[in-house]
Amino acid sequence: MLRIHRPSPALVIAVLALFVALSGSAVAAGIVPLARLANNAKKLQGKTAVQVAALAPAKPATSAAGLVAVKSAPWSLGGNQENTFTVACDAGQKASGGGYDNPSGVALAFDSKPGSDGASWSVDEANFSSSAGASGNVYVVCVK
Repeated sequence: MLRIHRPSPALVIAVLALFVALSGSAVAAGIVPLARLANNAKKLQGKTAVQVAALAPAKPATSAAGLVAVKSAPWSLGGNQENTFTVACDAGQKASGGGYDNPSGVALAFDSKPGSDGASWSVDEANFSSSAGASGNVYVVCVK
C-alpha cells in the first residue's frame, strides 16, 4: 500500500519562499517603470515632452562646423631628401588631428604627430627617389 506523507515544515517554508521570490520580481517589474516615470516627472517639473522640446534652443545641424577648422601648409622634397613639416592652428585653438597628402606617391611619411605645444601637427617625410621630387600638403584639424 502506497502511503503519502505530509510535507515537512522545511519543504513548506522553501515552497513559500519560492513563491514570494517569484512574485517579488514580478511585482518589482511592475513598480520599477512607475518609479522611473515618477523620477523623470520630478526632473521635468511637470512639463510635457513638447514643452521640454520647446525649451531647447534651435541650432542648425552644422553648428559643430563652427567649432572645427582645417589648416594646411605645402611641403616639398627633392630627391633623397627628408624633412619635418609642421602646420599650426590659429591662436587659441588646439590640434585634434592631422595628416598629409602625397599626390606623387614618391615620398613616405614615417611619423605623423601633434606638436609639443598641442596647437600644431608635424609630419616627418622622406623622398627615397634619387631623381623625382615630391610635394603635397600637411594638414591639422583645429578645435576652437
